[in-house]
Amino acid sequence: MQWPQALADFKIYLSLERGLSKRTVEAYLGDLGKLRYFALAQTPPLLPDKLQIEDLQAFINSIAKTRPAATSQARLVSAVRSFHRSLLLEKQIEEDPTDLLESPRMGRHLPVFLSVQEIDAMAAAIDMSLPLAHRDRAMLEVLYGCGLRVSELCGLRISRLHFQDGYIRVVGKGDKERLVPIGPGTMAHVERYRQEERVHLPVSAKAEDVLFLNARGSGISRVWVFKVVKKLALKAGIDKVIGPHTFRHSFATHLVEGGADLRAVQEMLGHASITTTEIYTHLDREYLRSNIMRFHPRAKR
Repeated sequence: MQWPQALADFKIYLSLERGLSKRTVEAYLGDLGKLRYFALAQTPPLLPDKLQIEDLQAFINSIAKTRPAATSQARLVSAVRSFHRSLLLEKQIEEDPTDLLESPRMGRHLPVFLSVQEIDAMAAAIDMSLPLAHRDRAMLEVLYGCGLRVSELCGLRISRLHFQDGYIRVVGKGDKERLVPIGPGTMAHVERYRQEERVHLPVSAKAEDVLFLNARGSGISRVWVFKVVKKLALKAGIDKVIGPHTFRHSFATHLVEGGADLRAVQEMLGHASITTTEIYTHLDREYLRSNIMRFHPRAKR
């Protein structure tokens, strides 16, 4: 089996059978491009169905020497495993040589999150006398109130707002849909934006169903949302390094602190694995510890 055909088949496998996003598919194909380059540089050149565990381990070791981030190396191993899994499914190989490959161990970093007071301060920093101020307020409320990714916020559709039932339909990674509850306060801000600002915008044909629009009537961009969040944080006097995703971390953190079931938080965030959601339990423990160390009289001795 030749490399061009193997990679073309792998792209179809990732997109259709795995349902991965376009960005993830491109990242995996980039990793496999490195494997292809390594394999063809051997003597004799190695074809996809001829790679053995020794070859793959040598490839991983050669990449490790460039000192990539642990996350990049873990994704590389994942891509190699997925590639061989697809070859096995297509009966191009009889055994999977990646069974013994190990992913690098990664340290878990606790995400930055905002307090309720800091979020309120950012909302209060919006100049409500400016055009589309209600849009900006509604945007912040949806980011925090629903825990959306910034791409999910930008892609939110009016047809997916089910306010009468108290939830919205969100399209996340890999075009996977999930239902996310939305509170009365957040709904009120969204409705005010729609009724007082959005109705007056020159909506473009492609954005008729898009909820959040810019002044030209087109959908807002991820970069624009990032800039708005940074500007409001500066105005609110918040010196943390934050972005739109910080509201998602805050959403999850406050739920866990309040005693929410971890599985429910996983569903609302759209995490494929509960392991990803468990980071917020660690954060909650660290939050509790820092409070004890700060306020308990015995901790100060």
